[in-house]
Amino acid sequence: MTAEEEGTAGQDPDAREQLSPEPLSPEQRSLEQRRLAQETKNERHMWVFLAYFLFGIHIVAFVMIYAVRHAK
Repeated sequence: MTAEEEGTAGQDPDAREQLSPEPLSPEQRSLEQRRLAQETKNERHMWVFLAYFLFGIHIVAFVMIYAVRHAK
């Protein structure tokens, strides 16, 4: 392994692409912007689904606590 490869061995492929000195064409730039917008949207949806999931777990837990306390 050369010194240059050792410096980038721990980085992800996207980080290595950002280090490339060649400028992006307008088409590549628009594709990259579209990909980043979609990634942001997907991440936002993931957080919303996680919030609903955690909220649901709490509702189930409260119902179970209520059922156990009021069982005869």
